[in-house]
Amino acid sequence: MKTVFLFLITGFEEIEALATVDVLRRAGVEVRTVSLTGERTVTGSHGIPVTADMLFEEGGFDRAELLVIPGGTTAYDGHEGLKRELRAFYDAGGRVAAICASPMVLGGLGILRGRRATCYPGFEKYLDGAVLETERPVVVDGNVVTGRGPGLTLDFALTLVELLAGRQQRDRVAAQLLVG
Repeated sequence: MKTVFLFLITGFEEIEALATVDVLRRAGVEVRTVSLTGERTVTGSHGIPVTADMLFEEGGFDRAELLVIPGGTTAYDGHEGLKRELRAFYDAGGRVAAICASPMVLGGLGILRGRRATCYPGFEKYLDGAVLETERPVVVDGNVVTGRGPGLTLDFALTLVELLAGRQQRDRVAAQLLVG
């Protein structure tokens, strides 16, 4: 079974990270949280410490089905190792997803050029060459998924479930969560 890797850095948005992990795991998707800080415990933007499953340095991202970046901070854009992994994974045909402020990382890497995308209001200027669809909660364009922000995380996560496990699994998880 392939794995989804979701990256955590100091200041990450807890709702976007943890709800996405929760929803994917409910769907039976293997998800590994990855600390980008060199420590297993990473503190989110609202002071919630989270223990990551692994450190970035442990690698193995080539076995991924999807790489996910939650938002909450622009610090992701400063992690050169993450950007190298994202670029190489995407160039090899891999699927990448980012929500809130984090589509800026994909924009800076040129991944969004000519692709439809959304982001948190005010970050549009970082989506280099993207066709902006910023009123949409989630945008899927080929192997790139972008989400708008924290209040729309369930839409984002359920879209990922549908892409990875199919519409029936998405509907099953949505029904468990009492969302449409």
